[in-house]
This record gives sequence, structure tokens and C-alpha cells, in this order.
Amino acid sequence: MYDYLIVGSGLYGAVCAHELNKRGKSVLVIDKRPNIAGNVYTEKVEGINVHKYGAHIFHTSDKEVWEYVNAFAEFNNFVNSPVARYKDECYNLPFNMNTFTKLWPDVFTPEEAAARIAEEIGESYKQNPANLEEQAINLVGKTIYQKLVKGYTEKQWGRDCKELPAFIIRRLPVRYTFDNNYFNDRYQGIPIGGYTKMVANMLEGIEVRLNCDFFEHREELTAQAKEIIYTGAIDAYFNYCYGPLEYRSVRFETELLDKPNFQGNAAVNYTDRDVPWTRIIEHKWFEFGKDEEGNDLPKTVISREYSSEWKPGDEPYYPVNDKRNGELYEKYKALAQKEQNVIFGGRLGQYRYYDMDDVIRAALDMLKSL
Repeated sequence: MYDYLIVGSGLYGAVCAHELNKRGKSVLVIDKRPNIAGNVYTEKVEGINVHKYGAHIFHTSDKEVWEYVNAFAEFNNFVNSPVARYKDECYNLPFNMNTFTKLWPDVFTPEEAAARIAEEIGESYKQNPANLEEQAINLVGKTIYQKLVKGYTEKQWGRDCKELPAFIIRRLPVRYTFDNNYFNDRYQGIPIGGYTKMVANMLEGIEVRLNCDFFEHREELTAQAKEIIYTGAIDAYFNYCYGPLEYRSVRFETELLDKPNFQGNAAVNYTDRDVPWTRIIEHKWFEFGKDEEGNDLPKTVISREYSSEWKPGDEPYYPVNDKRNGELYEKYKALAQKEQNVIFGGRLGQYRYYDMDDVIRAALDMLKSL
């Protein structure tokens, strides 16, 4: 009999397993995949740590969380500075002075940039924006919206911006500096050796069963543990009794290329609606194009990302947090609160988008409350 069964070996499950094991509890971790680490799983290809389920850049302003992850991995000093490509033009992200001076050749100063954006918003401003398009134009004006927001957003959500609710874009980052660092957080980097290695260190000394589907062995597994920490989809746990919650999913096309450099940057977003993928990730640049010994890597690996509607069997990535799904989740949450000795956690268990530091913070705070 285990003290805890943890369903899922992603960050939430791994942190819980490590902390409970440290406190002398017996823990069994299961995962339906053939590997640990959930969506932060990295796979080594030709010396390159490939982010198998999309790019993951660790960033946080939570010092406790930063010190926590550094106990399991050494982090490099990677700074996320994505580039946006619109047709045959490239722009820096987030929207900053580099972006503005290229968009408008007669703009050179922050004051001029702010004035141009205000002028672009102008008469188009809507007091109560009815959709995402109106909200975005309220924030950044028509040029930035048309070139850098509209196409990317429509690909991401599979809908015209006029059909999307305004709250999806509550704000857009606008900086009147020449700083290309996408995040404002104090700490940022990528674990040297990849995320899988970091999660393996968290799970050291803990029993882990891979290729183990909780639902296929539910009765047997539940009988083996006093408590369950469940990080899978909350609606799946209750057999979709109220219907499935909606997600957006992502499909990846990954290629190994016999060249040292494909795009010169870790992330290039394609904001033109006519290009089918949302972005291309070149994985080697997360670690500066070098292996763990500091040698230049002669090949490169790229992943094209395609946003798609989710259906059962697909990997759920982004909750569709509209009114209908919010009300549906509350029904499942009420059922979850009635479950004896089961804790629902993580992105799928709580039906919310979490950054990695938020997942770790949520797990640590939950454990403190036990």
C-alpha cells in the first residue's frame, strides 16, 4: 500500500512526488506516456535537446521557485527574443522600439512611437470592444494589429478575430525601449541537459511506471494507495459526464536538417494568415547552438507548429476559457470537491493555463496545505 499514487509525471506530479518522498511518504508515479516529464519532455537528437511538445522557456519572478528548480538542474542564461515574420518582413517581439522604427521609418523616439500608435487608434477606439479585433486595435492601432496580431491569433484559435471574445487579449505588451527580452521576469533560462534530465532528478529514488494508463487499471491502482494526486484531465476522470471541456491542440512537424543554422533564432512567429504554421522553433538555439561540452553542433532540428481544434485522443494544450467552458468546469470542480482522498492539480486537473513556475508554485502551496 502506497501513501500516494500520483497520476502524471509532469512538473506538478514530479514536484509532489519529490516533496512527499522527502517527507518519508511512499509514492508511486504513473504516466500513460513512454517517458517522464509530461509536456516539458526533451529528447536528444544529434546532441540537440528537442522540446518534443513545444518550446518551454523557464521564467519567473518567484525567487523561491527559481531556487527550487536550480536544485535539480543548472540553468543557462538564455533570453527569449522571438522574431515575427510577416510576408517578407521581420520584426522584433514584443512590440518595442525596434518594431516601431521598422514599421514606421519616420519614427525614432519613444515619444514619436507613442504618438503614432495613439494616432492609429484614433477614431477606431471603441469604448466597449465587442470582439478581439476591436480590443486589439484599442491597444495598438491598425498597423500592428494587421501585421503582427490578426493572422497569428486567427491561426492560434481557428476563428476570425471578429468572432473571438475581447477578453482573450486583455493587454498587449508595448515597450518604448529597444529591449528584445520577451519576458519581464527577473529569472530566465533553460536547464542545461534538457528538462527531462531535470525531472529525472526530481523523481530520483521514486517508483515510476510508464506506459501505464490510469483509466485502464483504475480499480487496481486506486486500491494500492491511500491518497491520489491526479494531474490528468478533470472531465476524463468523471468520464465526460457533463460533456468534454474544450481545448486548442498543437501539431508538430519536426525535421533534422544537415546544416548548422536554419533561421538564426530559437523562435520565429509567422503572423501572415496564409502561412499554415504559427511558428518555427529551432531547438539548438535554446542552448546557443552547442552541446553540453561547449562544442558547435553541425546539424539543426526545427519544428513547425500548427494550431488545431482539439478532439478526444489529441493532446490538450490550451483551455478555451470562455463562458461556456468556465461554467462546465465549475460542474466538474464541484464533483472533484466531493471525491474522497483525491487531489486534482496541474493544467488539466484544474483546467487552466499555467506557466511552468505557476505549476511548481501551485504544487508547493498545495503540499503546504496538506
